[in-house]
Amino acid sequence: MTPEPHFVFDPALDLELRREVDVPPHLVWRAWTEPALLMKWFTPAPWRTTACELDLRPGGRFRTVMEGPNGEKNDSTGCVLYVIPNRLLVFTDALGPGFRPTGSAFMAASIEITPTASGTLYVARALHKDPEAKEQHEAMGFQTGWGTALDQLVALVKAM
Repeated sequence: MTPEPHFVFDPALDLELRREVDVPPHLVWRAWTEPALLMKWFTPAPWRTTACELDLRPGGRFRTVMEGPNGEKNDSTGCVLYVIPNRLLVFTDALGPGFRPTGSAFMAASIEITPTASGTLYVARALHKDPEAKEQHEAMGFQTGWGTALDQLVALVKAM
């Protein structure tokens, strides 16, 4: 059995969104791992996710295409690093499918899903290579953007 990854949160390099939400963990997991669902919530409005490819195994493709209201487009292909169904998803843009280096790393991310008495403890972490990358992500609106996306995820799964 593969040991679970060990994350050490470093406030100089990392960002974290931690929130308890009132939806069941299995629905949070489905929203993260089913491309048709992920496309409905992943990008904070007015942006939208127009394509998603997800191969949920280590080395598998994690690709999203996000489009802005003025025609902006962000096509990002990364790699799944680790999966524990209904509990943990780890991915990065530092590697592409098959663990091929991309040369354009921005972050690695982990999504932890833990059952609570009233729903799910949701912990999203973005790990960066240096303080400048962390500050850039923070300035892009990490807390607001990832928080809004989580609100959209919760609204989606409540409607399911």
